[in-house]
Amino acid sequence: MDPTVHTIHELADLLKSRAISSREATEHYIERIARINPKINAYLAVIEEHALEQADDADARIGKGEVGPLLGVPLAIKDVICTRGVPTTCGSRMLKDYVPPYDAAVIERLAQAGAVILGKTNMDEFAMGSSTESSYFGPTKNPHNTDYVPGGSSGGSAAAVAADLCAGALGSDTGGSIRQPASYSGVVGLKPTYGRVSRYGLVAYASSLDQIGPITKDVRDAALLLSAIAGHDKRDSTSLDIPVPDYPGQLTGDVKGMKVGLPKEYFGEGLDEEVSRRVRQAVDVLREGGAEIIDISLPHTEYALASYYIIAPSEASSNLARFDGVRYGYREVHPDGGLTDMFEHTRSTGFGAEVKRRIMLGTYALSAGYYDAYYKKALQVRRLIREDFDRAFGAVDVIACPAAPTPAYRIGEKIADPLSMYLGDIYTVTANLAGIPGISVPAGMNGQGLPIGLQLLGRPLGEAEILAAAHFVQKHRTAEVPKPII
Repeated sequence: MDPTVHTIHELADLLKSRAISSREATEHYIERIARINPKINAYLAVIEEHALEQADDADARIGKGEVGPLLGVPLAIKDVICTRGVPTTCGSRMLKDYVPPYDAAVIERLAQAGAVILGKTNMDEFAMGSSTESSYFGPTKNPHNTDYVPGGSSGGSAAAVAADLCAGALGSDTGGSIRQPASYSGVVGLKPTYGRVSRYGLVAYASSLDQIGPITKDVRDAALLLSAIAGHDKRDSTSLDIPVPDYPGQLTGDVKGMKVGLPKEYFGEGLDEEVSRRVRQAVDVLREGGAEIIDISLPHTEYALASYYIIAPSEASSNLARFDGVRYGYREVHPDGGLTDMFEHTRSTGFGAEVKRRIMLGTYALSAGYYDAYYKKALQVRRLIREDFDRAFGAVDVIACPAAPTPAYRIGEKIADPLSMYLGDIYTVTANLAGIPGISVPAGMNGQGLPIGLQLLGRPLGEAEILAAAHFVQKHRTAEVPKPII
């Protein structure tokens, strides 16, 4: 038996019935990682000894009659989430040797659930990127075609799930960093409502936009993993003190009467024809299931990218000011230089090009004389975008659209053209600006064998609705996404 091909819920059933032990499953994953990871660079660190200890503990709990949807299940964690005693690099030279003294809230919740942590996955440096090419530790490759990017910034997690190097993974999403790589890699990626999952222990990029969420092989797994990590945390002032629904219980397989909105702004210029066709086919699956499809408009969408690329870099310039070579992390010291010289050399050599670009953009937008013209104006546009969604959800239950305007592109194709890469976020940044949940579910492949994702957006705390719709699409879809051959 090869446990690595199974979903989380399938593996949980096998563990519960004692058909396989958690140690055996974990050993299979460790062996597969050792064989496959050198080809795609999805993992930055594999914590083999610790994972086997967790697996043995899970087996002992199962032996005592304990059951749970994640008990003994091997998972991977994006390397922007703090793990006590395990390096958390954020894909950066700045933190290449940093070992946190504490666990993030989501790691604590996974430990309570009995999950096994296999290791930390690669990412764009400090989550700033859409291709996982800006990592200090080299790019991650798409398991479906290793000449192509897996998406970003959670590309390592998406690639690991697609390549069966873990049963599921956690990523983070600031402007699409879970949904876009899920689309490119042919897996499921869910960004929860802002505040639904604690950000305690998540190394901040843009604090008003960041959310942790699951990347999985199917929608049921996403619901299970979200149920485990969601909930109030007093250590995060933005955490919502609202009960967590039974997300897996919402997967009834019925979408009859559901109202699905198609925003005209998401199906216009710049959308790849094959992406449009596959997304519309997936929407037809909902229509055939009894959902009502309604044309809607989100008129301020055209300003979303401009707003996002002011707000996110502005918050990043503030959040990343702490990495100065003084307290922890990388330090560049020259014997003849003073303190200012140390700051300058540390930050100029410790950060990569994309991170420095966004820090400079944000610092400029927040500077005296420009704050009102840029940052304040971007916040006003953000409010208009949120109001667009509020009006739309007065008429529909979910919104269906592409997760990205194109399938994955070749490694190196856009890294020297930041604007072209930023345009790939056009369908995802709106959900972060509005604080609403979104999910990408596979909708098929293009003619080159690259995956395409359908994105479903929901009203605030509407995870149950988008999970139900995504589950129906995945169950009844007409276009399959085959496993990568690597």
